Amino acid sequence: MKNQPYTFSVAPMMDWTDRHCRMFHRMLSSQALLYSEMVVADAVIHGNREYLLGFNEREHPVALQIGGCDPIKLAQAAKIGADYGYTEINLNVGCPSDRVQAGRFGASLMAEPELVAECFAAMQEVVDIPVTIKCRVGIDEQVPQEILPHFLKTISAAGCKHFIIHARKAWLKGLSPKENRTVPPLEYDLARDMKTEFAHLTLVLNGGLQTLEQAKTEMPTSDGNVMDGVMLGRAAYHNPWILSRVDEVFFGAAPNQTTRDDVVQNLIAYAEQTEATDPTVKALTRHIMGLFHGEKGARLWRRCLSETDRSLSTSQRIENAYDALVQAKKRAD
Repeated sequence: MKNQPYTFSVAPMMDWTDRHCRMFHRMLSSQALLYSEMVVADAVIHGNREYLLGFNEREHPVALQIGGCDPIKLAQAAKIGADYGYTEINLNVGCPSDRVQAGRFGASLMAEPELVAECFAAMQEVVDIPVTIKCRVGIDEQVPQEILPHFLKTISAAGCKHFIIHARKAWLKGLSPKENRTVPPLEYDLARDMKTEFAHLTLVLNGGLQTLEQAKTEMPTSDGNVMDGVMLGRAAYHNPWILSRVDEVFFGAAPNQTTRDDVVQNLIAYAEQTEATDPTVKALTRHIMGLFHGEKGARLWRRCLSETDRSLSTSQRIENAYDALVQAKKRAD
């Protein structure tokens, strides 16, 4: 398999995949493609760019996801993102939140493929890095088997070669964003059909994938599975240790010898290096709650991280939680 970053990626997730979450995930996998949270084009243009876009060089490869529907603004935002050093710019055509709908972007753009094509073309014209699209299979009353091929054909005609397909329909009327992640049925077969129909495109499967083993079955093999890559979201966030096997399973690297204990020490060091200049690093304790998922002491780890004196530094909170975990294991032994 070609060692392409899109082979395995961690999904962009609002309020979750910030720079500190990505640094944590990078400690577990050196090759997975990581994504920012979605940033609205207007915010990129007019907001605090270092706060919104800044990232650590160690995060690479890392992609910036942008939301919007104005080709001119999206092009300007894409150029700013590229100048910041991102590996890829991704246009969000999948988010079903009310705020996104009100702004006429996100999943609502599934109803306007011609506009998406115009947005893509404007963005790609001003940057030298890939511009990609993350979409759903359809919205509301649309028939996915009809709209998705039309959508891919229309945008690919504008030059887009890379799509991430969240293989669920989004119901903008009647379902909450949370329900839209679970209620609409998964349509993996449709995504696979699209790869057969559009063999020249790079198509990445997203939605509902829970394990590396399940995700691996979607990758190209001699028995006909043909997706070019897979993207995990909440499964990787809640059980991040699965990322420690990504380089081996998807990129042919040697088995990862890093332990959870090693990762904790790396997290403490990162927090110590960061907290003096970046107060947002306090979010790190939230992102690492799942590090010991499935292990003895996982509940204690989570409780210590969430209940520790908030006046303490981030590094001290992590160290205290780890010390409590170690002591509990010693008592159990």
